[in-house]
Amino acid sequence: MERLIQTLHRIDGRQYGAYKDLRGTKANLEEFELHFDHIQGDPFAAPSRIRLEIPSETVGLPEESFHNPDACRAAADFFQRSIRRALTGGNRGRGSGKSGLLEIASVGQEVLERTGVVVTDGGDLRVRMQVGLPAQGRRILGREAIRILTQSLPQLVQSHLREGAYSVDLLMAHVCAVEDQVRLRQGLKEKGLVAFVADVSLLPRKSGADDRPMGGGILFESPKSLRVEMDTVHSGQISGLGIPEGVTLIVGGGYHGKSTLLNTLARGVYDHLPGDGRERCVTRAETVTVRAEDGRSVAGVDLRPFIRNLPLEKSTENFSTEDASGSTSQAAGIVESIEAGAKVLLIDEDTAATNFMIRDHRMRELVPSEQEPIVPFIDRVRQLYEEKGISTVLVIGGAGDYLDVADTVIQMKEYEPLDVTEKARRVAKDLPLGEAAPQAPGSWMDGKPRVPHPSSLDPRKGKRSEKVRSTKTRSIQFGEEEIEVSLLAQLVDPSQCRMIGDCLLQFSRGLCDGHRSIPELLDRIEEEISRKGLESVAERGFGDRAAVRRYEIAAALNRLRTLRIL
Repeated sequence: MERLIQTLHRIDGRQYGAYKDLRGTKANLEEFELHFDHIQGDPFAAPSRIRLEIPSETVGLPEESFHNPDACRAAADFFQRSIRRALTGGNRGRGSGKSGLLEIASVGQEVLERTGVVVTDGGDLRVRMQVGLPAQGRRILGREAIRILTQSLPQLVQSHLREGAYSVDLLMAHVCAVEDQVRLRQGLKEKGLVAFVADVSLLPRKSGADDRPMGGGILFESPKSLRVEMDTVHSGQISGLGIPEGVTLIVGGGYHGKSTLLNTLARGVYDHLPGDGRERCVTRAETVTVRAEDGRSVAGVDLRPFIRNLPLEKSTENFSTEDASGSTSQAAGIVESIEAGAKVLLIDEDTAATNFMIRDHRMRELVPSEQEPIVPFIDRVRQLYEEKGISTVLVIGGAGDYLDVADTVIQMKEYEPLDVTEKARRVAKDLPLGEAAPQAPGSWMDGKPRVPHPSSLDPRKGKRSEKVRSTKTRSIQFGEEEIEVSLLAQLVDPSQCRMIGDCLLQFSRGLCDGHRSIPELLDRIEEEISRKGLESVAERGFGDRAAVRRYEIAAALNRLRTLRIL
């Protein structure tokens, strides 16, 4: 600590570049160690990255809060939220540019593994933050830096991170909520379910731009015929709606809650913090939302299950385009999701391509099947479940033909779920489709493993050897290319986009060798993170990365316009 203070006194008033003298510095500030992982080169540049190593004897965590990886993740999330609240507003010091800024990465409603705060299996705490080293113009304010680093940081630790400064009850509520969700999700497969929505959950959100729970929203109550009991670790048995494997339709009038329920299922692949309203709503981890995306690129995808008999005998076995139509993009999205390992598909009729979803009797009469290249999803959806074990949950508002292929039909009426499966079967029986009835045109065709060409993953831009950055959850810049990811419904945090960028970098640095297929690349990334943690893949020293699923990594890779398949 004394050496740190001496250094800051020595460089006080000098040009900003003298802050580089702090590189590699490790300061013992009594209750924690301060490390400088990156020093900014300019007061207007991205802030410097620092790391606080806080030993277990200082933090004093109860053993139950770090006795398994899920507990560690929950405890880390608890402390990152606490630090974030403490630093919100009023933490800026004097100076130019980002001088005096002290911040930690933001968090949403999901409890994700992050690099911002890490709780080790021994109860130690690692905190990664950003600090704007202060300057007036481009002259170092050394005394202000001393105040921030040797007073503000220790005060933050003493008031929020040391034993006795935080509520153990609130911490354990956080941990218990996550452990219960993990257990609920594990129990889905045991009971033959794809999702569970607990009774008295609060599903509506404040707005499309605010994912916090809606005040005064109607609490969820499951229909008795679909009600199941699920075991938890800390809360005993809880009841709720169990959505079984197979083909499930969510129907009902507009504005009655269909999409709200589907959105809950999409987010149910993640754990949520206590008080979110969805902290007992879980979905199988292998669940992927699929939609139409006009204009996206497609690289070497076998579309034969859905698109065939193109004019001029053009094959769709290895299909590529830089400007896919809605139906082609949705077909590619399904095949790519299955390639990545998806076992449950979520589809909302409102965001799907109509001509991909269904062809009614009149259109089949007007344009015979042999003249139509598109095999509608309705003809494949049952086959996907019966032959490949892939379930589908669809929000359907107008395509009644899907009643013929459904195992379960849930009607949302004034935000209340009703089991109308038997009624739907009677309607289907009374109004038969005849020759237009859904029927798979032959067996499902699995394509060959897709192996990316290494040269097609190029992170270079201009004179920079690597240029990778993201814009919220909208896009990822990878070299010269901009990957559009805004329509990926289960990409929920900007930190996940940054993590995807790091994963693509790992691919480009040799992991993609011209032999490994896309699933094999995803397996390697998952194995590395499982063994060594996020920091083994995340760019060194960054505290703004969060765990991302293999399905979103694959989706970003598949939308890289330079991607070529060997």
